[in-house]
Amino acid sequence: MKRLLLTLDTFDPQPILASLPLLPGVYRYFDEKGEVLYVGKAKQLKKRVSSYFQKSTLSPRIRLMVSHIARIETTVTRSEAEALLLENNLIKSLKPRYNILFRDDKTYPYLVLTGHEFPRLTYFRGTPNKQHQYFGPYPNSSAAKDSSQLLQKIFRIRTCEDSVFNHRTRPCLQHQIRRCTAPCVGLISAEDYRTDIYNVALLLRGQHQAVEQHLRGAMDAAAEAMNYEQAAVLRDQLRDLHIVQQQQFVESAGGTTDADIIAVVQLAGVVCVNLAMVRGGRHLGDKSLFPDHAQDFSVEDVADAFIAQHYLQRSVPPLLILNTAQTDETLAQLLTEQSGHPVRVVQATTQERKQWLTMAVKNAELALQQRAMQQGGQQLRLDKLREHLSMPELQRIECFDISHTMGEATQASCVVYEELAMRNGQYRRYHITGITGGDDYAAMRQALTRRYQKLVAGEGARPDLILIDGGLGQLHIAMEVMQTLGLDIALIGVAKGVERKAGMEQLIFPDGRAIRLPEDDPALHLIQQIRDEAHRFAISGHRAQRGKARTVSSLAEIAGVGDARRRNLLTHFGGLREVQQASVDQLAQVEGISKTLAEKIYQQLH
Repeated sequence: MKRLLLTLDTFDPQPILASLPLLPGVYRYFDEKGEVLYVGKAKQLKKRVSSYFQKSTLSPRIRLMVSHIARIETTVTRSEAEALLLENNLIKSLKPRYNILFRDDKTYPYLVLTGHEFPRLTYFRGTPNKQHQYFGPYPNSSAAKDSSQLLQKIFRIRTCEDSVFNHRTRPCLQHQIRRCTAPCVGLISAEDYRTDIYNVALLLRGQHQAVEQHLRGAMDAAAEAMNYEQAAVLRDQLRDLHIVQQQQFVESAGGTTDADIIAVVQLAGVVCVNLAMVRGGRHLGDKSLFPDHAQDFSVEDVADAFIAQHYLQRSVPPLLILNTAQTDETLAQLLTEQSGHPVRVVQATTQERKQWLTMAVKNAELALQQRAMQQGGQQLRLDKLREHLSMPELQRIECFDISHTMGEATQASCVVYEELAMRNGQYRRYHITGITGGDDYAAMRQALTRRYQKLVAGEGARPDLILIDGGLGQLHIAMEVMQTLGLDIALIGVAKGVERKAGMEQLIFPDGRAIRLPEDDPALHLIQQIRDEAHRFAISGHRAQRGKARTVSSLAEIAGVGDARRRNLLTHFGGLREVQQASVDQLAQVEGISKTLAEKIYQQLH
């Protein structure tokens, strides 16, 4: 409380509060370094912002935030809905320290039936194209791919790229293992293939009974016509369909429901949001999310934050089912306007919805229990490392690794361990330039200097310990960098040992000491975990950089792809990796790229 009064003596909010209007808008709190602390929206800015400086019931964490406020900025909007949109955009871009933050901003996967004469069943992320049929979204790639494999097993729809399909002269392995009807070489008629596509689309919409009736009628007709081979094929499809139905452990009685089930559960100060997706009455799977900074907020606030960050500017089903009371009606109105169809945010009312919600709550509870067990193991590892190093306050560890191939495309990685977990969002890669290829010492010096120059300038968090993947030489480089920058941070080198085997690592200290921890020591397991993650991150960055250089070279070597067409390709797809992942049809959509040239590009890159 003393700190709060001291801060309010230096920062007087009253002049700002007095000038605020009773209008909707967004407010932002900044600390003395100019870093954003919190972003919020309000129906009436004056009342909402003033409440932070008048309430005595604020949680300790929010009181701490208020004590750091050095500047307030506000933006008046035309409506509360507009304020909600602006708040959501600012939270995603600024990632304020005290807001509830969901890190799940990736696009969700879909299954696609392409718009060809013989459509292809494929997995897709990105912006839908109107010429194709899209089904989903699915909560994760595994759920989408599992569904694709099941459908391919039943109806044997092609999954190959057009460049492969258009140039086949005999059936491929997929046909031989009964996963494709080989339309590429005419082993199935266009009419029969369209029938299979029709049934696949019905299944993806959850209309199992219609598919079963259609298959049973066709089987009976084939048997009456004494076409026993075709009848046997249809019989097998029916059998496989029943297996798929048994695997769908939740199914809507109506078979037409599109809904997302959102369960927010709190356990021992940790909050989990379980998102389950139902499309066409079929349960497509679920995923559990653990938002940052959620411990001081109600489950209703967490639910609102999730809906805003997850659905605004993204597709939304007509029904959202919550285990919390809805607190912000503006959200549903805004989602309705955005999606073009009514969106209802409700609590479970029917028996079916209660079953869905019960399952989502149970999955959230299980995810929290598993997380607690993992964190318990991590706490033991960290405590043991603190004990070995005599660093009882050890919290944040940063680890550096260097990766290259014969000196090509050198990359340095920095990974971060804090609060009992690897912090992916704080990882950094450094593209090393201006050194002799293969000079790991120079690469390490450059990476450390670039990282900790920013720390000296007041940017970024200060680590308690820096791990260097390497021996005494790399450690000496780190010591020189710290001395040059005037920093006093604990350093340890992690050498792989003579036999370079896991468990044989040596910890090398600046004073020249080298110790080897027992293979079963939890502290060693933590060091291995962090070191291995640094190595993985460096390797993946190095491979991407090397592949980028080689792809540019490959594009330049293709006859007919000059600077203008290469620039068009990169601009259209957004990057080299996306060009590699594009199909022939997608490449042919680029300005200046004909179908023939698209096939040539595809073949060159694959």
